[in-house]
Amino acid sequence: MQNSETIKYVIHANITAEGVVERPDVVGAIFGQTEGLLGEELDLRDLQKTGRIGRIEVQIESRGGRSKGKILVPSSLDKVETAIIAAALETIDRVGPCVAHISVEKIEDVRSTKRKQIIERAKVILRDMFSEGIPESDEIVEEVKQAVRIEEVCHYGKEKLPAGPNIDDSDAIIVVEGRADVLNLLKYGIKNVIAVEGTNIPETVVELSKRKIVTAFLDGDRGGDLILKELLQRAEVDYVARAPEGRGVEELTYKEIVKALRNKIPVEQMTETRKVRRRDLREEKVSETERGIAERKSLKEHMEDISGTLMARILNKDNIVLKEIPVRDLANVLSEENNKEVFGVVFDGIITQRLVDIASEKGLEFIVGVKRGNLMRVPAELKIMTLEDLEEGVEG
Repeated sequence: MQNSETIKYVIHANITAEGVVERPDVVGAIFGQTEGLLGEELDLRDLQKTGRIGRIEVQIESRGGRSKGKILVPSSLDKVETAIIAAALETIDRVGPCVAHISVEKIEDVRSTKRKQIIERAKVILRDMFSEGIPESDEIVEEVKQAVRIEEVCHYGKEKLPAGPNIDDSDAIIVVEGRADVLNLLKYGIKNVIAVEGTNIPETVVELSKRKIVTAFLDGDRGGDLILKELLQRAEVDYVARAPEGRGVEELTYKEIVKALRNKIPVEQMTETRKVRRRDLREEKVSETERGIAERKSLKEHMEDISGTLMARILNKDNIVLKEIPVRDLANVLSEENNKEVFGVVFDGIITQRLVDIASEKGLEFIVGVKRGNLMRVPAELKIMTLEDLEEGVEG
């Protein structure tokens, strides 16, 4: 519309016509009926040729034999001359063969509108952009380094796990939960890190744990507990480091990461702590050997006894403990078990497909764990229960 860079005002007018008219008809009427009306100095054709009047815009539509629309006339004239042009528009009473009426709605001061836009935009710039300030040199360097580290994330193994570039070159690796954790450690220059991406521990991590020193660095929440249990069952973990309670590895600062890794605990030490706890629990009850018969308990009571111990209990048909072993040994022990009295298993860990297959092969009636893993096959004759099922009263 505004083909002149010096446009000051825009005349807004409404038009109605008793008949069907189109844009060329309206523009022709404006030039034709104002020609010679205002003298040579304010002739619309001459004003448009010299750029003092811009391109006239007409938006009009016809319905039911009547036409109505809007007219926009840009002007670089002064206020008085623009007002005269606006008044001249209202003298037009016909468009082609149709009776027409034009009324000026308003004259917009373009500069005033621009000033308002400038003021509002300046407020935004002042509030949002200046508040950020100019980054320091070290911030710029760190931002570039971080971008490079993000590009260093690779996909490792057949499962395409998020990992740092030094997994193969390092003798020791750090196992975390997800991609965000990998990115955070890479951000601070720790490149021998790999993520398990869920509670089902990938075979790639299991194989790496057999030939490298493994530190499990996990979130300080229930999810971190479950992944740790599964890691200890499947992989050969050497050390365990945890984020502060309720925090995730992905949100830790460099200082917090260094502190957590520095305070990592050897797995043997964790095992000894659990042994002391289990011994204390056993001393509170009379052993089967001493009484001649073991105490019969519900499955829920068995699960409550071993909660947080990473232990498993092999039970007979009366829910009496035949054997208590670490969860990490459960699969191997069940595979080698030939005792026909074995009826079921309760354990402090995740029910995996491997354990389900072994239990089915050995003819067990039930298996109880903290939660179900990704089970693709569940035999009809084997009852699968979780701690949640037992708490809801679903117990065989």
